[in-house]
Amino acid sequence: MTSSLILYGTALSGHTHRVELFLNLLGLPYRRIDAPAPVRKTAEFLDLNPLGQIPVLQDGELVLSDSNAILVYLAKRHAPGSAWLPEDPAGAARVQRWLSLAAGEIAYGPAKARVSARFGDTGMPPELMQRLASLALGFMEASLKQRAFLAGEHPTLADLACYAYVAHAPEGGIALEPYPQVRAWITRVQALPGFVAMPEH
Repeated sequence: MTSSLILYGTALSGHTHRVELFLNLLGLPYRRIDAPAPVRKTAEFLDLNPLGQIPVLQDGELVLSDSNAILVYLAKRHAPGSAWLPEDPAGAARVQRWLSLAAGEIAYGPAKARVSARFGDTGMPPELMQRLASLALGFMEASLKQRAFLAGEHPTLADLACYAYVAHAPEGGIALEPYPQVRAWITRVQALPGFVAMPEH
């Protein structure tokens, strides 16, 4: 059943990493197929995801795209009832709040700044990326003063969705020194059994 898991992505993609990290934390065997930009334009890949985006997870006959959606699927399918995705309404809402931040301010702040530093102009003004990064990191800093992890005292999908681009924010010129709680949280995530790092280069 689990041996059928195939993950399409790239090693330097934070979106791919959040899925790969969860697969490793769950101890699920999978195969990763490299899908750089030229591959994502092929008819074969567009059959998997017409938007041409990574990651894509194939679980037998089921094909899923969007990293946060894949995290939810994996939690429901392979870790039902676990703390990764709380069942209670308030806990589920707290996790969803952070998934939205990961797809919003973090994606267009630290993540875009990293892409800009690596590959050039993203079409977004640098000052906007910096402002969004400051908003996201400031919100995280305040939240982490109250709890060990983003949505509570234990790790959830919220932490996996936000980790990679926040931990690698300095690659995009986003300093983490002003955010001691965020830096301590990064260390806690990296200490989770089964953690795998995303390459820096």
